[in-house]
Amino acid sequence: MGISKDIINRIRKSNCTTDETFFQAVEEVLDSIQPVLESDSKYSKNSIVDRLTNPDREFKFKVVWLDDNQNIQVNTGYRVQFNNALGPYKGGLRFHPSVNSGILKFLGFEQILKNSLTGLPIGGGKGGSDFDPKGKSDFEIMKFCSAFMTELHKYIGPRIDVPAGDIGVGAREIGYLFGEYKKITSSYDGILTGKPFMFGGSLMRPEATGYGCVYFTDEMLKYGGKNDFKGRICTVSGAGNVAIHTIEKLYDLGAIPVTCTDSRGTIYDSRGIDLKLLKELKLKKRVSLEEYCKDHNDAIYTKVEDYSDGGHEVWNIPCDCAFPCATQNELTQIDAKNLIENGCISVTEGANMPSTPEATKLFLENDILFAPAKAANAGGVVVSEFEMSQNASMTKWSYEKVDNMLDQNMRAICKRVHLTAEEYGVAGNYVDGANIVGFKKVADAMIAEGI
Repeated sequence: MGISKDIINRIRKSNCTTDETFFQAVEEVLDSIQPVLESDSKYSKNSIVDRLTNPDREFKFKVVWLDDNQNIQVNTGYRVQFNNALGPYKGGLRFHPSVNSGILKFLGFEQILKNSLTGLPIGGGKGGSDFDPKGKSDFEIMKFCSAFMTELHKYIGPRIDVPAGDIGVGAREIGYLFGEYKKITSSYDGILTGKPFMFGGSLMRPEATGYGCVYFTDEMLKYGGKNDFKGRICTVSGAGNVAIHTIEKLYDLGAIPVTCTDSRGTIYDSRGIDLKLLKELKLKKRVSLEEYCKDHNDAIYTKVEDYSDGGHEVWNIPCDCAFPCATQNELTQIDAKNLIENGCISVTEGANMPSTPEATKLFLENDILFAPAKAANAGGVVVSEFEMSQNASMTKWSYEKVDNMLDQNMRAICKRVHLTAEEYGVAGNYVDGANIVGFKKVADAMIAEGI
């Protein structure tokens, strides 16, 4: 159908960023929602596209802290409050050298629609810093988090903006951030999610995104007439929380996950990944996956520099279901061709937009069941909202209750996406289905609230 160049040029002109991942995400959404925009003039009359693609506000601030050698260090902090039509701004904090305002706009925009898809009362936002936690002592991380919260606390609140963790921000960092917030405000508010369980966190937060991906895919396989996971060979990229817990839940549902990856290479274990060893290497020792082969001599480790044909080894391994859970644009057109040729039937995005547009197009053209990130990896934000609910009511939910509610929510998201795709004449296209569902809910709320 095509997107009007005037619309794209207008969005590019009004957004002061050169980050192409943001415009990639915007163009994908606009392409999906064209039938909605053309069937109802209220969206153009209310300038919804222009309003939705511009953040409500962006904050950029200096973070000054002391390292272990008493040297003064300076980093930059950010918070993008994108849209709160449905509820308080909600989205993670990322600590990584690659963080800048452009990448956070991409993540924040995606978060709006992802949060809308959950059906829960939360808006979209994102934040973080170019600070790198790797190689830092616990004391240095604490000092940085304290300095970061000194600025961030001015912009957040339980009914305003509730950040969570993301890359580089786990329970340790959230704990330090929350401690500093309490020190500054003398208030015990639920202003962060992903907190340790002992002081307000929800059970199952580390598992949520990975488990949610698998629940979503299980439902998608059934809608696609492919039955369930039992005996299916699955390939997974990444070796962080999302990948580890995707592997864990795949085992629970009877699948055989045979790969994982890190920045240095890929492990292929045809008998199934040793989950206990993987957790030991990545969550405790924090070492390269190359160490995996010391315990399993018959596992194959392929270094990044040895990847063939410009693709990635993890996607060249025959599988039934693939789960890219590492980073954006990690799965290329070459990888998509390899997966299709090797008989893959489904691809589920555990990371944020890990498939390139060319790869996504190939999957859809070849009738691969494809679950886009904004729908499939919503489990993390679902359990984050559960944590907000528990904080507001000062209660604690059991592991079983959280897991059951996560399962129900992810399957409900899959159903909404599936039925919407059918309604708009693109049955089986979960990219369009997810974008339409997310867009309509936010857009209708924006119209109802006026300007």
